[in-house]
Amino acid sequence: MRTDLPAAEAQRLVLEAVAPLPPETCATADALGRVLAEPVHSGRTLPPWDISAMDGYAVRATDLGSAPVALPVAFEVAAGSHRDRPLPPGAAARIFTGAPLPPGADAVVRQEDCERDGERVRIRRAASVGEDVRPAGEDVREGERVLEPGTRLGPGPLGLLASLGRSVVVVHQRPRVAILSGGDELVEPDGDVRGGRIVSSNSYSIAAQCREVGAEPVYLGIARDTPEDLARFVRAGLSAHVLVSSAGVSVGDRDYVRPVLEQLGCTLRFWGVRIKPGFPLTFGRFDSRALEGEPGPGPIVFGLPGNPVSAMVTFEQFVRPALRRLAGHRALFRPRISARLGETLAKKPGRLHLVRVRLDREHGEVVATSTGTQSSGVLRSMALAQGLLVFPADADRLAAGETVQVQVLDADFLAAEDSGL
Repeated sequence: MRTDLPAAEAQRLVLEAVAPLPPETCATADALGRVLAEPVHSGRTLPPWDISAMDGYAVRATDLGSAPVALPVAFEVAAGSHRDRPLPPGAAARIFTGAPLPPGADAVVRQEDCERDGERVRIRRAASVGEDVRPAGEDVREGERVLEPGTRLGPGPLGLLASLGRSVVVVHQRPRVAILSGGDELVEPDGDVRGGRIVSSNSYSIAAQCREVGAEPVYLGIARDTPEDLARFVRAGLSAHVLVSSAGVSVGDRDYVRPVLEQLGCTLRFWGVRIKPGFPLTFGRFDSRALEGEPGPGPIVFGLPGNPVSAMVTFEQFVRPALRRLAGHRALFRPRISARLGETLAKKPGRLHLVRVRLDREHGEVVATSTGTQSSGVLRSMALAQGLLVFPADADRLAAGETVQVQVLDADFLAAEDSGL
């Protein structure tokens, strides 16, 4: 097992151990946010024939050369009609948006440029071939490859799938994450906190982080500070794709996670990452599900630090990108922006610091300011943080006004107050 790794090296080892989960079939109506596991080819041409883009009159463009001109109205074509009546020369057909152009017609004149008079229509201007007509195949053609594997299914792709008649779609499985807390001092939110007990907040923040990234959290509960109880909870999580523990991964007398994991067959890849907060991070993998009587590799395992901020920050840097890769995403990390530092920051060189910051816009640029104390136990700092400022490991000082890199946690910060139209 490797120890005391730089953050980038630890991220690399995590992502090398992770591959997208196998595909499954999902109803298109339920696939929002899922990731395609196969290419999608169109089974039809859209639109299947030339259709009208406007309400108006279908005509032959050559019949309007001397416009204004009055033409007889031969028939009417509504959306959903068959293209079974050709347009006679020197005539017009009343047509509605989305209706198929009758054979012989090659243009549409909008109704506001026309004046109906009984069985005839007076057309006030000429039209060019193809005007206000959506040609067959303007959207897609039969056999065309329209969506690639790795596409996140948002409203646009889902609408396209529906238009192609795809009621089901093949996507990567949604990662299932077993969450374990541990410690005799922990209670659930409605538990008795007298006598030095504290609420197990980590299970709630980690579950929320899982849901935000599209994973399915499974809360195992709170293990007591004994190897036997911890082993019982770990066994309960072996059917998940990922096991996340925030129970005792350091080196204290009652920090049992590492030895218990190894005893149960987990191969630990590393312990300790040179970041603050979050140094005592453990990563490994169960090579099989033998304990569960199932074939195939077991879950990947993250032993997060117990301090609330450390747990959340290490989740962001290591668990979140792993979950995105499991789900089939191609882009694995939070958006990163440049910002002007609003205050001077200092630290000892040696560890990369991830500083919780607020973000503001001033005179066209983003300004990052710390949320205050950076203690790993101050959970409110994560509630206030809109980003994590990357304070490089070898640096000891960042001066106010410098340009810094910030991982954006708050998607609403990237939202605009107006449309820009």
